[in-house]
Amino acid sequence: MIRDSASSSAEDEPETTITVALGERSYPIVIGEDLISATGRWISATVPNARCAIVSDETVAALHLAPLKASLDEAKLYLGEAIVMPGEASKSFPVLATLSERLLELGVERGDCVVAFGGGVVGDLAGFAASILRRGVRLVQIPTTLLAQVDSSVGGKTGIDMPQGKNLIGAFYQPALVLADTNVLDTLTPRDFRCGYAEVAKYGLLGDAEFFAWLEQDWSDIFAGLGGARRRAIETSCRAKGAVVAEDEREESGARALLNLGHTFGHALEAYAGYSDRLLHGEAIAIGMRLAFTFSFEQGLCPADDAARVKRHFEAVGLPTKIADLPGEIPTAEQLLRLMAQDKKVKRGKLVLILVRGVGAAFVEPDIDPARLTQFLEKECKGR
Repeated sequence: MIRDSASSSAEDEPETTITVALGERSYPIVIGEDLISATGRWISATVPNARCAIVSDETVAALHLAPLKASLDEAKLYLGEAIVMPGEASKSFPVLATLSERLLELGVERGDCVVAFGGGVVGDLAGFAASILRRGVRLVQIPTTLLAQVDSSVGGKTGIDMPQGKNLIGAFYQPALVLADTNVLDTLTPRDFRCGYAEVAKYGLLGDAEFFAWLEQDWSDIFAGLGGARRRAIETSCRAKGAVVAEDEREESGARALLNLGHTFGHALEAYAGYSDRLLHGEAIAIGMRLAFTFSFEQGLCPADDAARVKRHFEAVGLPTKIADLPGEIPTAEQLLRLMAQDKKVKRGKLVLILVRGVGAAFVEPDIDPARLTQFLEKECKGR
């Protein structure tokens, strides 16, 4: 179980450091304001003598690249940058190949760093490139979206997408440092911020009922950046993620699988939507988590009130909750099941789902009844 909501933010401190405890591969997550302009100092202290190649996308580079370059230049660490197109389509073999060539052209060596500067797409792509370049160079994550700060930048999952599904080619590759600058979140669109919030809510739903209750009450302060609520949400999420990663780094004991609450449904919806702006990752996960709670209720596992709370809260913050919320044509149950069969948690052909006994009580169900799941999805795909 994940429990960290009792610890509030150290609002008077310039930054908070959370350690992901992985023995010799342990690393800090630093959360605070104006961290980008201090990147050179942080990298020099954490990865001495490592030169840095920045990987970013066009949107983030236009908004935030200048202070990062200046900081690395001042510390005499800057090698150059590689800029990719924004969006999930960049998580592909062709882009990975082009990026790898660019990093080699910049002269990245074994002791140097790839700095992933962007949202989850850049973090996953740059992290995978770092894992295979010269059989592994150092990686620093500087996440610039709420989703990346609370989820994808922490834990070492890297990879690219395939037509068969999301993140099917990749590697576990831990960063040496994560810098979460809360100031950059002010430049996110409301839609992108909501997508990140879905992952924040996930930590409450899977293992911390008190945290979810706080989110229900104070979510508007998180969105507005008032009273330290945003930083508390990020810190609580990172502590929860870090604790689970330390316990089960490679999803071998089952603890880390809980972090995939809603993701089997959500990834299938993303794949159906072509990894496009029709449905962003956080939106897909919000629908997926609501589906997980409703399916759990219909199987007699979860109270009806808890399933209703999830739907009500996501609707209040403006997140989609139904398959029918997907713009354009919606999938059939057969199409979703085919995509879900590509999920990384499938074992010997059996679909594994993360289900719940209530808010804050997720568990791994290793043997889903295909007939019941098909019946459930047929009903959901019809919008009822």
